[in-house]
Amino acid sequence: MAADKAQSWAYTEDFVPEDDITRAARGRAEEMGCDAVGPGTGAALRVLAAAVGAHAVAEIGTGTGVSGLWLLGGMRPDGVLTTIDVEMEHQRAAREAFTAAGVRPARARLIPGRALDVLPRLADAAYDLVFVDGDPAEAADDAVQAVRLLRPGGILAITGALWYDRVADPARRDEATVAMRELGRTVRDDDRLVSALLPVGNGLLTAVRRA
Repeated sequence: MAADKAQSWAYTEDFVPEDDITRAARGRAEEMGCDAVGPGTGAALRVLAAAVGAHAVAEIGTGTGVSGLWLLGGMRPDGVLTTIDVEMEHQRAAREAFTAAGVRPARARLIPGRALDVLPRLADAAYDLVFVDGDPAEAADDAVQAVRLLRPGGILAITGALWYDRVADPARRDEATVAMRELGRTVRDDDRLVSALLPVGNGLLTAVRRA
């Protein structure tokens, strides 16, 4: 990548600054050894949530609340974030971040458990946006559930779609890279969806469910 392009990419990643509470949540993620979306991805998620006037959002992968804070920032004031994570310790940290940000408890429904066990219990076509940030090995199955959850006009967003810049290189054949590459093709070729791959953070695959 040319130096100017790399500089532009870095500039876009930090174009929308994080507040102190989100930075603190990111610090906790680093301490706890879990990945958190970067500011560029977070800003994109906030825009997507605002664009659809999101009232109901589902998130796969709570982490320490970084992505949740960005999503809540774009949602309607009465919107509810349903967020799933197998690690209860992460969700406790996320709850602390939401409380620090002044998010009312009723606006964040934290559900502990494996996503593929929890998602089938959520209602069809009831969500304005579904964000997938889980295990690449389960991302394809998560996406199937996510499309079911979306209302017409709802948005699917999947992070890790470029998987540390490996997806674009066909010679990279490790399991996670192949899984994310195939997921991208599946979403792109799904006639129910209108998709785009955004080069922010680790790659943000987005799609709108057709009416």
